[in-house]
Amino acid sequence: MRDLDTRMIAAHDAGDNRALVALYTQAAESMNDVDASCFFLTHAYVFALEAGVSDAQGLHARLKAHGREE
Repeated sequence: MRDLDTRMIAAHDAGDNRALVALYTQAAESMNDVDASCFFLTHAYVFALEAGVSDAQGLHARLKAHGREE
């Protein structure tokens, strides 16, 4: 996770929202806890919306599947 954190910080510093989508999605997939996973998925979703990428739909669906939206 340390390398992932380093890459996240670099992507934040660069303002690279597309990279942030991928990195936060990767972080979500590495979690063994649904709440922690959804925390990272929410961030990935927000960055996907900001970047205007199609990943936003899939991320939103995953969050809904975990009851994060009614």
